[in-house]
Amino acid sequence: MKQRNNSNCPICYSLDIFGDRWTLLIVRDMVANHKQYYREFLGSDEGISTNILADRLKNLVEHGLVTKEDDPENRSQSVYHPTEKALALGPVLEAIMDWGLKYGPESLTPPPGWQAATAAS
Repeated sequence: MKQRNNSNCPICYSLDIFGDRWTLLIVRDMVANHKQYYREFLGSDEGISTNILADRLKNLVEHGLVTKEDDPENRSQSVYHPTEKALALGPVLEAIMDWGLKYGPESLTPPPGWQAATAAS
């Protein structure tokens, strides 16, 4: 994701890191749904493509929101974990969710596992 280096705005900085559709959905899946494997993120209902997923996970690792390590049981795959920095996005995700529930179509529902995730943060 391209970053704007000419702005001192904290909103601009934040959006450079997690302001696209996919990044916050990956963080949501880690925090609320406890996903930690690449294939688990690919299985999300929104249907992220493999190249976008790889790019967003790399970006999250580079910015310290996610750690990546080899799976001790299967060295050919990686395990991703949210850091404190990612977990601090819980209230942001909750606010976005609340806004969507208030102003979006009545058919919207909170993501599975969301209540348990917000109670822990």
